[in-house]
Amino acid sequence: MNGTITVTYKILCDSDLNKKISMQELLSNEKVAKAIKSEFAKGFRDISLFSNDDEASMYIETEKKLHTFEVSKDDFADILVLAEEDASSKKLLKKDCERVELVDIKTI
Repeated sequence: MNGTITVTYKILCDSDLNKKISMQELLSNEKVAKAIKSEFAKGFRDISLFSNDDEASMYIETEKKLHTFEVSKDDFADILVLAEEDASSKKLLKKDCERVELVDIKTI
């Protein structure tokens, strides 16, 4: 096959945060509810917070720098291994940061 693939990846560490919080869980927290009410409903009384979408959620995760490299389309099956090799050659892998997560794959 002719052409190349641009691969984007990030390095994952053991101490990274990756948490999903439902909107219902967020609104039921007293501190969060109080902060929302004081910011957006100042001066009003008897205010209740609710969400129409039960499946709405928010993600909290560690912000990561994205790294990219290009490979031939023939190497598609080995993209993860090649991403690990690229990270190793750039000395991005450290003691507690030894994993690679593929973020995006684009054909050019």
